[in-house]
Parts: sequence; C-alpha cells; structure tokens
Amino acid sequence: MSTIPGPITTQGLNESQAQRFIQNPILTPKQIMPSSPDMVIECLLNPGAFTFKGKIGLLLRVAERPVQLEGTITCPIFDEAGSLKILSFNHSDPDLDLSDARLIAHQGITYLSTISHLRLVWSDDGVNFYEPETPLILRGKGKLETFGIEDCRVAFIDGRYYLTYTQVSENGVGVGMMSTDDWVTMQSHGMIIPPHNKDCALFEEKINGLYYCLHRPSGVDLGGNFIWLASSPDLVNWGNHTCIARTRPGMWDGTRIGAGCSPIKTAEGWLEIYHGATSNHRYCLGALLLDLNDPSKVIARSQTPIMQPQELYETQGFFGEVIFTNGHIVNGDQLTVYYGAADEVICAAQFSTSQILASLK
Repeated sequence: MSTIPGPITTQGLNESQAQRFIQNPILTPKQIMPSSPDMVIECLLNPGAFTFKGKIGLLLRVAERPVQLEGTITCPIFDEAGSLKILSFNHSDPDLDLSDARLIAHQGITYLSTISHLRLVWSDDGVNFYEPETPLILRGKGKLETFGIEDCRVAFIDGRYYLTYTQVSENGVGVGMMSTDDWVTMQSHGMIIPPHNKDCALFEEKINGLYYCLHRPSGVDLGGNFIWLASSPDLVNWGNHTCIARTRPGMWDGTRIGAGCSPIKTAEGWLEIYHGATSNHRYCLGALLLDLNDPSKVIARSQTPIMQPQELYETQGFFGEVIFTNGHIVNGDQLTVYYGAADEVICAAQFSTSQILASLK
C-alpha cells in the first residue's frame, strides 16, 4: 500500500473521529478539463480509490452540462450509439419542474440536469492529483447508460481490478461492472444487478468459496433504501440476496443508506463504511461490522455518525449537507477516505480503523 505522508490533517479528533485534510477540497471542477469545449463541469463527485504501482488512483465522477443560454435550460443525454444529444427546455414552460438541482422533470419524464462520466487521476502523495498524459475517460455506452455512468467503486480481487458503477438511463438505475489489470484496457461485464439498484461494493476475497457484494435496491411503495448482501460463484451472476441493514427512522440514517466501498477485513469482522441520509437529504458516514464467516450477520452498527457535514465545503455547494464516499485506501490502522462534499468537490479525511471499531462497542 502507498503511504500518505503527514502532516496533512487538522489537529485533534472532532466528535465524528475524522481528521480532514487541511488541503480540502483537494479537487474542484476548475482543476479538470471538460470533455469538450461546449461543456461545463458542474461537479466532481464520489471517487473510487485504489493503489497501482506505488501511486494512488481516483476514478472521479465528472458531472457536466452544456453552456446554459438565457431563458432556456439544457441537459445532455447519450443515444444508444454513444453520441451526445442536447435537450432544451424553455424556462417559462409550465410543465418544467426544476425544484431539485439534480433533476429536470418535464411532462412526466425526469432527466438529470448533468450527465456523468468517470475520469482517472493519479497521485504520488495522496493529496495532489493529476490526469495521465493519455487521459482515461469512461463514458456511458448503450441503451442502459444513456443518462451516464456514476459513482464507481474499485475492488482488487485475484490480481485484477473490478469496477462496479451505476448505469443510468430512462430504463432505470442498475449496477454495471468493468475490469482491468493495467488501467489501459477495460473489459465490460455488462449490467450485473438490474434496476433499481446501486451502491454495489465487492468484498475483496472469497468467503467459504463464494464472492460477496453489498448492494442497495430502492423501495418505492413497499420496503425502502436498505443495504443488501448477495453472493456469486463468478462475480457476474448474483443470488442469495439478503437484507442486512435497514434505515432507522428518526436517526441520522433514517431515510436512505448505502454501502461505501469494499469492506475492510479486521480481526473483529468486516468493517464497512456506509452513508446514511435523513428525509432532508443530509448525508453522513457511519460503520457496520459484519461477521467474518457469515457477512449477513451484523455484529455492530454506528449509533451516531463517524463523520458528518460541518465544514463550509460540505454544507454549501451544488447540493449541500452531503458527505458521500465510495473510495478509501487502507494502510495498516490508517484509513484514508476520499469523499464527495456537497455534490461538488473532492475531499479526504483520515480515520483510525481501531478507533472506529472501538466506537462500535
């Protein structure tokens, strides 16, 4: 594992245990070039994180939209061939609903106000990131990704990197998977979990001969936004789905929960950092501890967040009061969490794994 040098964090632990990088935000939209001159990057969000050849890599979610013209609002989509199309709406249209900055609703159809792709950046120190000379840009392709791809998690399994990410289209939101061993050539494995599903985090080793993942179906009328567990013989075909954690009404994770990235193997169990949200869309981070031999058994769970929005770059932005992670780097007891703040910028914070475990007791 790459070691992130210090001192790079604020002094002392706050009530949420997180030591934020003093350089936060470490990446902003202005530091990344748009995919084309007629596009504007609105947000950088929720990077997957991994190590490769002594470097730390982040797969950023880059959310773009066309340059906006007065009196109209436009949003981009991909057609099935992967070509970008621009939809335009008049601001005065009574059928237009812009009440949520993330969405454009018109005549019963909901579009995203931005379209996301994945962009690779590298770092030698875990703080300062740069794009490679030959940029790696992963865009939506095919009819299941016409509204883009989002929120990639990276797992290293049997010598290969597996990318689980959100596929978005008018057909719904599902889980796609790609894999690579060199970060140049990508193999697509298609949609591995159908709509409506997201937040898929792979365990990085087999348990009793099977692969496992955490995922998050979305309930509409019955059920809810809970964390589920599934197993697979081959990382593609998933079954034995089990709900292992539900929302807790009235608490910090009362409306929506979802997995971060790969669970961390400890002597006490699998430690999973997850996000929880309230009905007011305030996103915090907490922890689950799962049994080593049977991860469907939850041993412990955070009663209060281990990290919550408090800095200005977390409380104010494209969509404020949000801390969301799907990427971390483990180096001994040091856990470096890379996260999206206020749905706009990329930040990082360090934790002690042993302190998180102690807080669960």
